[in-house]
Amino acid sequence: MSIYIGIWIDRRKAHIVSLSSKKAPEDRYKQAVDTIASEVEPRQRLSGGSGVRGTPWGPQDVSVDSKSAARRKEQLKAYFDAVIKSVKGADRILIMGPGETKNQLKKAIDRTKALSGRVIMVETTDKMTDRQIAARVRDFYEIEEAD
Repeated sequence: MSIYIGIWIDRRKAHIVSLSSKKAPEDRYKQAVDTIASEVEPRQRLSGGSGVRGTPWGPQDVSVDSKSAARRKEQLKAYFDAVIKSVKGADRILIMGPGETKNQLKKAIDRTKALSGRVIMVETTDKMTDRQIAARVRDFYEIEEAD
């Protein structure tokens, strides 16, 4: 049985297209599309003036960037763990998306013993619909049709 996976990912959600066949490559593939929502908090921009703390014209509050960054890092790790759990049995993986999240996911997959070395390609793409993602995955793996 062969399972080919295509993942379109950004910080908000991941779309996972799975193509599986029980027999030879000539048989029809079954296609499944799954979406995993992220619970990663967006980065917050803090307002405030510049100046020396303690003066009447300086910032009135102090941000704790290290705590929010650590919290976002743990949320991102949990998000990647959920994505990796859903693609456990994959033979080949294509990762797509805008930004840096796709590269971070590749590193997380490579650290996973069961999936290490299964990422075939990481591709930069813009926003795509579920149908566009599925079509791109079928084109990449050269699969004509899927159920």
